[in-house]
Amino acid sequence: MLYDVWTVFWRDWVVLKRRLTKFILARMVAPMLYLVAFGWGLGRSIQVSGGSYLDFLVPGILALNSMNISFNSITPVHAERIYHKSLEEYLIAPIVPDAFVLGKVLAAVLRGLISSAIIVLLAFLFGANLQLSPSLLLVLVLNCIIFAEIGFLAAMKISTYEEMSQVNTYILLPMSFLCGTFFSTQALPDLLRYFIELLPLTHTSFLLRSLAGGNGADMVSLAVLGVYAIGGFYLGSRAFRNLVR
Repeated sequence: MLYDVWTVFWRDWVVLKRRLTKFILARMVAPMLYLVAFGWGLGRSIQVSGGSYLDFLVPGILALNSMNISFNSITPVHAERIYHKSLEEYLIAPIVPDAFVLGKVLAAVLRGLISSAIIVLLAFLFGANLQLSPSLLLVLVLNCIIFAEIGFLAAMKISTYEEMSQVNTYILLPMSFLCGTFFSTQALPDLLRYFIELLPLTHTSFLLRSLAGGNGADMVSLAVLGVYAIGGFYLGSRAFRNLVR
């Protein structure tokens, strides 16, 4: 099982390693624009909870970025299944189906963590005050896992490229702006806030902001992320096994 996971992961790592410089440079663009526009521009005139808006913003950018990178890193599986028909190589290969899912998810997590590390470095250059800790890393990993699993499930279920892009439009884009990334969910109307606070990115934003500020992790939010991660793996694994059948 572990060897199978490593084999799938290693294949994706080889591809990433060949493009690593381009990947890093591309991952710097959006965070730098956010930091300049909201951190330096708008943020200079805003104080949040007694601190700077930049300190409030960076954990939200980490949550948002790790969501997008992890999801988009695994969606090429959709092209392998629908267009290239290369997914059949894995279907007939002597590997455990769960190992394929885990390998792909871990490869997406690696991309998400590399991108997150770039944001942390940029944030320090912009003067943000962040406290890094193993708990913060754990939350980032969980967030990457959850959205990589969502991407994998979408790749297994969706039939066309156009429908795949709609996942970004109708699911990821609303979460990007409403799940506590750029402003507190307390500013939302109650009914909408209750729904938004059920979503995983909201809990990630809340946890990262708390941990980066030197406070502890909320165990309820951690448990929610854990449930999402376990449920996402179960659904993704079942969808892949159905292809095998």
